[in-house]
Amino acid sequence: MTVRKLDKGAWQQYFDYMSRGLEGIQAEIAVAALPLGDQIETEWLPVLGITYDPKGDVLEIALDGIDHLIYKPREIYVDATAGELMSLEIVDGESGRQIVKLREPLMLPAPGTQRHSETQTRK
Repeated sequence: MTVRKLDKGAWQQYFDYMSRGLEGIQAEIAVAALPLGDQIETEWLPVLGITYDPKGDVLEIALDGIDHLIYKPREIYVDATAGELMSLEIVDGESGRQIVKLREPLMLPAPGTQRHSETQTRK
């Protein structure tokens, strides 16, 4: 297990790129916040995508039938081992933690692959 913090300036690009491979993978969202305690928000629904809007400062996790919005996220951590994304942890503006677990790991491209493919499509 390798957990790393994503730089806020990279959130939009990271989620735009990795969301392409997420479609159809099932995810569970757990919320841990003082007023609520620990709760399962959704159980194993297909993911449609994850996006970050820097203007609105909102992270959207779109699942089949549910849009889970996280306003003013402060920190995002990814758990990726050997090129496989297993989960995300988002610390929201009120210090609550929202954990997105993937039922199956998402294979991430090798470092540098993204830039090469973007260069190819821009020509």
